[in-house]
Amino acid sequence: MAADTTPAFGAIIIGDELLSGRREDKHLGKVLELLKARGLRLASVRYVGDERPRLVQTLKESFATGDIVFSFGGIGATPDDHTRQAAAEALGLPLVLHPEAEAEIRARFGDETTPQRLQMGVYPEGSEIIPNPYNQIPGFSIRNHFFVPGFPVMAWPMVEWVLDTRFKHLHHQADYVETSVIVWEAMEGKLIDLMEQITADFPDASLFSLPSVGGEGGRRHIELGMKGPAAQVAEAMAIITAEITRRGYAWEPHAGL
Repeated sequence: MAADTTPAFGAIIIGDELLSGRREDKHLGKVLELLKARGLRLASVRYVGDERPRLVQTLKESFATGDIVFSFGGIGATPDDHTRQAAAEALGLPLVLHPEAEAEIRARFGDETTPQRLQMGVYPEGSEIIPNPYNQIPGFSIRNHFFVPGFPVMAWPMVEWVLDTRFKHLHHQADYVETSVIVWEAMEGKLIDLMEQITADFPDASLFSLPSVGGEGGRRHIELGMKGPAAQVAEAMAIITAEITRRGYAWEPHAGL
């Protein structure tokens, strides 16, 4: 595909409870929704537990990419919260009490401010705060990584704030669309020649094919589509739909895109 100069976005979703099945992740779907609404898309997602060495390694790898990454979970003050410490270790930086975070925490708790609560404002040196509209306990950012709590009611408004204050200039800038159709009763093997021809004729766009065998009352079908520059996607899809019609397949636009 042609080079896309829009920075890549990623997500790191942290917590043993997700890997054990005690809780079901909801962050991925929301991140996809928030990015799509702004003409952006997700390039990667990683799930990792609360084991600090593995988390340190994950963050080292993530910082090295230069991507814009949202990290969910593990920034509290309980013994099983390791994200702040792991981020500092991954960057080789000391942990320090951020003055703005300290002010927010003291304003929130007043005379009930404790050293344990202040720990929630201890970040890798050089971090900036992310406002938390729910309970005023900030998250933090450093090196284009944005660390928010695991609680959706806090995390999602914080991610929106980051997207709309730090990266508004990227909204709807990429020439990128996704379009697909549902081809009923089709099998991939019968359409490979068409897919290969489209792939060769439109090298700056990407074809995708997602087959379904049906089941539970559903019908066998293929979701066949293109993603990439709008003009090329439109031209390729016109050829695809004309050809599957010529071959006698019933099809309809995929409503999910």
